[in-house]
Amino acid sequence: MVDFGRSNDPRVQAQLDRLALLSVPQGRFGLGTITALMERLGNPHRKLPPVFHVAGTNGKGSVCAFLRAMLEADGKRVHVTTSPHLVRYNERIRIAGELISDTALAGVLEEVLNVSEDLGPSFFEVTIAAAFLAFSREPAEACVVEVGLGGRFDATNVLEPSAVAVSGIAALGLDHERFLLAPEEGTPQNPMARIAFEKAGIAKKNTPLVALDQVPEATSQIIIRAESVGAPLALKGDKWSNKFELAEPENRHIYRDEFGELSLPLPTLHGPHQIRNAGLALAMLRHQEEIEVSEKAMAQGLTYVDWPGRFQQLKEGPLTQGREVWVDGGHNPSAGKAMADFWADDSVHLIIGMLANKNPEAIIEPMRPWCKTVTAVPVPDHEWHPPAAFGKGAKSALDLASAIAQLPEDTLPIFITGSLYLVGDALRLNGQMPE
Repeated sequence: MVDFGRSNDPRVQAQLDRLALLSVPQGRFGLGTITALMERLGNPHRKLPPVFHVAGTNGKGSVCAFLRAMLEADGKRVHVTTSPHLVRYNERIRIAGELISDTALAGVLEEVLNVSEDLGPSFFEVTIAAAFLAFSREPAEACVVEVGLGGRFDATNVLEPSAVAVSGIAALGLDHERFLLAPEEGTPQNPMARIAFEKAGIAKKNTPLVALDQVPEATSQIIIRAESVGAPLALKGDKWSNKFELAEPENRHIYRDEFGELSLPLPTLHGPHQIRNAGLALAMLRHQEEIEVSEKAMAQGLTYVDWPGRFQQLKEGPLTQGREVWVDGGHNPSAGKAMADFWADDSVHLIIGMLANKNPEAIIEPMRPWCKTVTAVPVPDHEWHPPAAFGKGAKSALDLASAIAQLPEDTLPIFITGSLYLVGDALRLNGQMPE
């Protein structure tokens, strides 16, 4: 299910209403539609500054956030497109450091929709076309582009080798199985191998491909793809490594590759998995030759980085009611494990809302040992799992505010999770609009 978004600007809303009328693809259509759309727009994807292209199941958005922070810390103007948005559609397109304005957004969406009516594009194809069109018209030194779904046939993969400085593959896991594991002749049968096959589809000739270490069957597919297209491959554990290291006066993040060793501050994004994501961003910067970024900027970027809705503690506001409240949009088994690792030393009150097409066991099973209470809430404007899906003892609430209000009056933290759409609603209710 796609969240088409709402806007207070009538010009933007008019275009979002048009987006909502588009069909949602039920399978892979290849790159034919997005290629034709780019041609009608004057091929803006060929007029971009060097692109950092990031795929993966978990953490690719965080990797993009680290890349943006490090590049901007070095004084670079950076365009960014990520998905999904949490509160406003504008979050999907960032122009030279700023969210796209309502005026500019309404203009590029209208332009793309007007020229594509007979092509039958998807929501995401229109979004990426609008982002690339906006990027092509504003000077910048770099682009950071997050893959939407998969990689091989994702709309962002219209990017040609000459446009991409480096490709990256973040942590892989099972998600979107309906699309990514759909039967197709000539593709791997093992589920994780198939996921890697799809994600590694972004690899391009003579363009460095940097990847995190994966399960063996996934790693083998990444290697096969890199060799088949002639992409120089830098795998974690082979060409580079990074780790948390105890040190005085403060703990450090140690990164190593053939170019040397960096002793860096720990990333300000919460969770041990963010060390891995930061390492991938560092490795991508250091294994490409298009843009030079100083070690100082890399260190600053680790502490400047901001990525709303991912293990984020909410500020005091209308929703928190004086409680310690955290949010994270994870919804698959890999995310569930990261949550369990994050809360391993604490008990929490879990408030969970999951889309009906997601597996509730992915989150509730790894989190169950740490849950003092479990409360299920609706995901606004979506079909969602009822309390029974989260096991015996799970309660229900009409919304986030009532879920918090009915919790015991103790000092335990509250953790809201299960869907980025739910997290977006929490940020909106607490007055924390992503900027």
